[in-house]
Amino acid sequence: MSTTSVCSASSVYRASWVVSDSWTMTRRELAHWARQPVQVVIGLVFPVMMLLMFGFLVGGGRGIDGEYVEFLVPGMFVLTMAFGLEATMTALTRDLGKGVIDRFRAMPMSPSAVLVGRSLADMLQSALGLAVLAGVGLLLGWRWHGSAAAAPAAFGLLLLLRFAMLWIGIHLGMVAGRPELVQAVQILVWPVGFLSNAFATPQSMPGWLGAVVEWNPMSATGTAIRELFDNPAAVSPSWASDHAALLAVGWPVLLLAVFVPLALGRYRGLSR
Repeated sequence: MSTTSVCSASSVYRASWVVSDSWTMTRRELAHWARQPVQVVIGLVFPVMMLLMFGFLVGGGRGIDGEYVEFLVPGMFVLTMAFGLEATMTALTRDLGKGVIDRFRAMPMSPSAVLVGRSLADMLQSALGLAVLAGVGLLLGWRWHGSAAAAPAAFGLLLLLRFAMLWIGIHLGMVAGRPELVQAVQILVWPVGFLSNAFATPQSMPGWLGAVVEWNPMSATGTAIRELFDNPAAVSPSWASDHAALLAVGWPVLLLAVFVPLALGRYRGLSR
């Protein structure tokens, strides 16, 4: 057998090892859902409450032509992709504190399986949360007017953003190390979320603030999915708004390229 064949077989084995172990860890997280359904329900209900609050109590939407709900619902989709990271961070820090991670690292399993499994479980919950939020949005009068292929593309961009945000949360959770420090880290998510075009247009803000909002990765996804849904985007001509789809892919890919290696490196370096 040639060296190339041996290397190829070895690569396939390692890949299958990673997939198998990652799925095992994903099932572990899903089992936790079954034992703690209240936390899952809270995670699904919170974005709905936010949507109802901003849609009916705050509402208004400066600088939006047409129904504000058609602007707000895609913005809430994006905001939901950033919120809820504390569950991931808390779970990691709890496992760290109880020595669970150390036991996993001592087992003959893929080093990345724990983190990949955690991220896959959270992606399943995020997809479920998007489905619930979309259903409530439809009840409130939100509609997408784009093509049949545009809606799956929009939800794909949302899940790509979520995947990138999860790996940021995974890395920060291991940096925090203790559950009590998670809240301090989670506070940072709120300014980033609200400094986006989720609730209002950048041109309705002071010039310098509008520029910051326009280049927020969440704003790029927000503008891109509004265009795909054919909902009101209300953006002024600029490079960021004209290339929103490109940025909606580029920002998450860049974040993944930075934080996946950081998280995996941090995991491998635990207890050294």
